[in-house]
Amino acid sequence: MSEGGVFENMTLRTFKGGVHPSYNKDATYAKHIKSMPSPGKVVIPLHQHTGAPCEPIVKVGDEVKVGQKIGDSKANLTSPIHASVSGKVKAIAKHAQLSGVDGLSIVIESDGLDTWDESVKPRDSVDKLGPEELIGILREAGIVGLGGAAFPTYFKLTPPQGKAFDTLLLNGAECEPYLSADHRLMVERPADVIAGARLLMKAIGVERAVIGIENNKPDAISALMEAVEGDDSIKIVPLGVKYPQGAEKQLIWAILGREVPSGGLPVDVGVVVNNVGTAVAVKEAVIDGMPLVRRVVTVTGSCVREPANLMVPIGTLVSDVIEGCGGTRIPPKKVIIGGPMMGIAQYTTEIPVTKGTSGILLLSEKDVARDEPIPCIRCGKCVEACPMNLMPLWIAGYAEAARFDESERLGALDCIECGCCSFICPSRRRLVQGIRLAKAEIRARRNAKRG
Repeated sequence: MSEGGVFENMTLRTFKGGVHPSYNKDATYAKHIKSMPSPGKVVIPLHQHTGAPCEPIVKVGDEVKVGQKIGDSKANLTSPIHASVSGKVKAIAKHAQLSGVDGLSIVIESDGLDTWDESVKPRDSVDKLGPEELIGILREAGIVGLGGAAFPTYFKLTPPQGKAFDTLLLNGAECEPYLSADHRLMVERPADVIAGARLLMKAIGVERAVIGIENNKPDAISALMEAVEGDDSIKIVPLGVKYPQGAEKQLIWAILGREVPSGGLPVDVGVVVNNVGTAVAVKEAVIDGMPLVRRVVTVTGSCVREPANLMVPIGTLVSDVIEGCGGTRIPPKKVIIGGPMMGIAQYTTEIPVTKGTSGILLLSEKDVARDEPIPCIRCGKCVEACPMNLMPLWIAGYAEAARFDESERLGALDCIECGCCSFICPSRRRLVQGIRLAKAEIRARRNAKRG
């Protein structure tokens, strides 16, 4: 897999800072997406999105069908959840989850039939749907950002009063090492990506969309260019290969040259950013009438017997997904949900796949070997690498000394936790962890002041 491809002579857009980790995508880069058979049971968390958790709207003993809504909330920011298999509700109880904290979940024992709910059916026509109707459909379908943050899409598409969008950006960078789920969607389902993009454009009332894709995915670039041929409203832009190219603020700068202000959001510069996987989910929700009950997950790493890109029912236990890939060659030293830069290490594989699970990474002891940190040598590499133009060594240093006001003054809350500083540090300082500590303390103090 080259980093140039057929577009290597083009001028590639990028951003200041960033790093170049080993991408390690070869094991799954060319693997077609396969549908994983429904497991014997699923564990569906009531809180797997940014915002308020859902309340269960089913009870133990109920029979449910695929696509049936089983949880919702009246909160302003939330996202409904739906059954991903048909069968019987066996329990509504706390269960181990990605965060490391047990959370209330609905356990469904599959009947093996995968019977779809009667509400799940294609719409006869979507041409007459207006923006409010589209956004309402996405809310009811439980669509969230599939890039990892799981922010409810309906909320993201509704700008605050006095602000408006002029551009839709779709993130096809997939800059996180090891992961290839988005890449395979772009190659295998380009028409669905574009259909979702057009629906998102209509929902926010813009006439321009740009899809940014790193230049090491020439087949994805070609597939989407062919899919938009003759449509001048959607542009495909090859991007330089650099991490974190897919971060919202870095993507906006690289493609549009707009800088999101400190403490601001993309809407402040007239932009909404969605993942290409989210665009496919939008197409399925609006055109096919299907809520978000499955997603593509890359299962890879040196310990996996058969690395794969799998379409997985939400709520499938990670242990079952690993078994679906032939199990492990050797016992993993570390299991990470997501990628190695921003993913979260787990203490167990008995946790469920959620809407935000982009990858399952199983690494050996050799993969994760790391020297113990030593004192900072003041080389400044973390400052050069920081894509947010921060000073990670000072923010983390003040946090270690419990001087959180100083961390805040230096912009701790602007950190996107990409991990570039820790990655590049020759002293192996755990900088991003220190900054996370600072952010948590700053937010806790702010919440305490609000009463």
